[in-house]
Amino acid sequence: MKKTDRELSLYVFISKFPRPKSYEGKIMCVAFLGTHVPLLALLGYFLASNSFSLAASLRVLVIALAATLIGTVVTLYVLHKLLAPIILTYLAQRAYINQKKLPDLPTKYTDEAGILMADTVQTIKKLDEVIEHLTNYDAVTSLANRVLFGDRLQQALLRNQERNRLLAVMALKLNNFREINNGLGSDAADRLLRVIAQRLSVTISTHDILCRIGSDEFAIALTELTASEDAVEFCRSLLDRLASPINLFGDRVNAVVSIGIAIYPFDGNTVDRLLQSANTAVDEAYRQMPNNYQFYSANMNSQLQERLALESKLRYALQRNELVLYYQPRVDTTTGKIVSVEALLRWQNPELGLVSPAKFIPIAEANGSIVPIGEWVIRTACTQNRLWQESLSQSLRVAVNLSARQLAQLNLVERIASILNETQLNPAYLELEVTESLMMENLEQSIRVLEELRELGVKLALDDFGTGYSSLNYLRRFPIHTLKIDRSFVRDVVSNSHDGAVTNAIITLAKSLDLNITAEGVETQEQCEYVKAQGCHEIQGYYFSPPIPTLAMTALLKKSEKVTNYEDIRNLISS
Repeated sequence: MKKTDRELSLYVFISKFPRPKSYEGKIMCVAFLGTHVPLLALLGYFLASNSFSLAASLRVLVIALAATLIGTVVTLYVLHKLLAPIILTYLAQRAYINQKKLPDLPTKYTDEAGILMADTVQTIKKLDEVIEHLTNYDAVTSLANRVLFGDRLQQALLRNQERNRLLAVMALKLNNFREINNGLGSDAADRLLRVIAQRLSVTISTHDILCRIGSDEFAIALTELTASEDAVEFCRSLLDRLASPINLFGDRVNAVVSIGIAIYPFDGNTVDRLLQSANTAVDEAYRQMPNNYQFYSANMNSQLQERLALESKLRYALQRNELVLYYQPRVDTTTGKIVSVEALLRWQNPELGLVSPAKFIPIAEANGSIVPIGEWVIRTACTQNRLWQESLSQSLRVAVNLSARQLAQLNLVERIASILNETQLNPAYLELEVTESLMMENLEQSIRVLEELRELGVKLALDDFGTGYSSLNYLRRFPIHTLKIDRSFVRDVVSNSHDGAVTNAIITLAKSLDLNITAEGVETQEQCEYVKAQGCHEIQGYYFSPPIPTLAMTALLKKSEKVTNYEDIRNLISS
């Protein structure tokens, strides 16, 4: 038996009795019985003995009874008072649990009961501080969280309403946080958040409010605003401070941020409305350019309504056969022949006409409909490629872009294998394109899935190379066949020596890894000649052809069978 069990054996025994219910009542009963034992012993002695007369015996018993009762009352009263520290400590704990009321007990006594009260006070106060911190503050950055921010902002709104003063609420989003988290790990991501929080803290004044409201989002309230232009100066100063590289355990990174600004009372007069307006503005800032700020405007609301309307119509686009594929050719720089085509999704809505992919694809990504749509794209492209192979003298690859949602599918490889079997297309003639940033979202899983696809025989291409994070560090691990040079590097490759140097470096790197190299976004003859001279194997862009419908692509492929150089392709398109 443990020492604790031995010490509590009497307590356990007494606690089994249903009456009295309270611990104090049980103590009083034991004390009452204990003080009456002498009286009971004396009574038994007199009853058993014949040495005393009846009158003498009665006098002694009355005196003993009176003395015992007086002693019992005094003993029970003293016990009641001595139990007060325990009872008050119990009541203080219950008051904190039920009412969050901090205890008011003396802490100056040094015996066991006094130490119990002092320790209880200290423990509950520390516990209350911890609970308050967990409830109102972010665990990573120690900044106020959304709940505390809302309370403080509400108080500031009331003050500014009385004084008729402006107030700015800003939403700040770290656009590359997920990329850094997946590429460098959660410890580096947490360090990034702490550094950003520290830089934000030293930028704001004592009157302002700062909090972390999401995994990659912060909120700031400028409560002493004299004019809207003051918010502009603040944002510029803030962006300058955040522009400095951050050392994450040896890796130096730059935070890419967007800031949305809402002004009280023009853009809302409640906490929720101001935060909503600021979040709408930060999305617009991100769409415009990185490291940018944007004020909220009523026009953004109309854009939000347009997005919701598009989302509603897009939900039925697939079953109503409104989706179509356009194809853009890729030309071999050596033979001048079309060796592959990229399948590009288009949405032909009866009411809206031809909807830009830039508008509806992000919506499909966000609501998950990109998964069935993406599967339809792969099946349609494979079916069309099979038809081309049956009618043409040459075989060509068809390239399809994979979305983040598709790459995260657990059964992606099985679904693609099923489509290839269904369409009877050789896997070597299907090329799946993934972007660098998409790969970095879940690096290990992405590599595993791509390795399985490669074993299936499917060709793999890395799209938009050079625009993501840690490209050179991870490129050697990607099981890819083709490297596509992003159009942003090709655009000024002739006129800008820096872009030319980057493009040359990418091509040299791809050659060293024995990869097929495709330059996309080629629009001029000078660009075409440059990337060809540097060793690109395939060229894609408006210089040869924009994306065209299936029938037009079929006609172009038939005409191009006898082509011997890529200039003839351009002549075929123009004719």
